[in-house]
Amino acid sequence: MTRNSGVALRALGGAAALMSVVAGSASADPLPTQVGACAVATVKQVETRLENMPGSGSAISYDNGGYQVSYDTVAAIDASRLGDSVKLCLISIPKNCPPGDSRGRIYGATNLRTHGQWTEPDSEHACGGA
Repeated sequence: MTRNSGVALRALGGAAALMSVVAGSASADPLPTQVGACAVATVKQVETRLENMPGSGSAISYDNGGYQVSYDTVAAIDASRLGDSVKLCLISIPKNCPPGDSRGRIYGATNLRTHGQWTEPDSEHACGGA
């Protein structure tokens, strides 16, 4: 191996390490678990609240398992597209929920492409509801 080929291999190793860091940063942050905490996620799907029923409200899901839904049509959600990065911040967690029922968390969201904002819950019903 020549001296230059060793330099090239070290450079390739550095490039591979850099690509690994960049690829790792493309994965979603986990959903925040404490009020006031935020995460960045990628839009997985934008849909209506009821499948294929325009006017039934808005819904959006994220690559980190997050989901928000509204009975109202939310223009900022509807303007979001697959692959958009969204900053999600946990605003509130319901209290006195039955064991295992974690519905009703409210998240504030900002689409980092459109700068649209919305605040919606993670389910149609709060914990203990229907």
